[in-house]
Amino acid sequence: MQEQQQNAQPAKKEKELTLEQRLLQNNPLHGLSLEKMLTELVEHYGWEILDTAMRFNCFNTKPSIASSVKYLKKTQWARDKLEAFYLSRFKRMPRPTAAEREIPPRMRTFADGIVPREPMELTVDSILASQAKAASAYKERASRGRSNSRGGNQRRGSRPPRR
Repeated sequence: MQEQQQNAQPAKKEKELTLEQRLLQNNPLHGLSLEKMLTELVEHYGWEILDTAMRFNCFNTKPSIASSVKYLKKTQWARDKLEAFYLSRFKRMPRPTAAEREIPPRMRTFADGIVPREPMELTVDSILASQAKAASAYKERASRGRSNSRGGNQRRGSRPPRR
């Protein structure tokens, strides 16, 4: 009789979960502490690679799990950046859409059937090359945007010519 009651309780807890809670269970960050996540990343990549990728001073100057967790708990943008790195590079989950980027990584959901893969192999050189490529692409987009906006204002005649 007691066995039946014990078996019935987990099913009851299942029903008590909200839709949001069920969706979040599909996120590798769900239930993962900041300390555990950082420990996994340090064990796999090491401080040098994390410092190169994140550029947080706590990963460069006398790095430790305790001091880094303290910093990350105080600094939301840094925690979001680390969590995004964990999802994209360590768990290799799909890239977020533009709308999903507005949501903190810990609150994002993934479709059923999407499972984490093996961590991406990274080196300091591969990270630096990736950062250089991203900076170059950014400069290219920015220069196209500036040339379009300058030419556009002149053609529309938003300002009368000086005489």
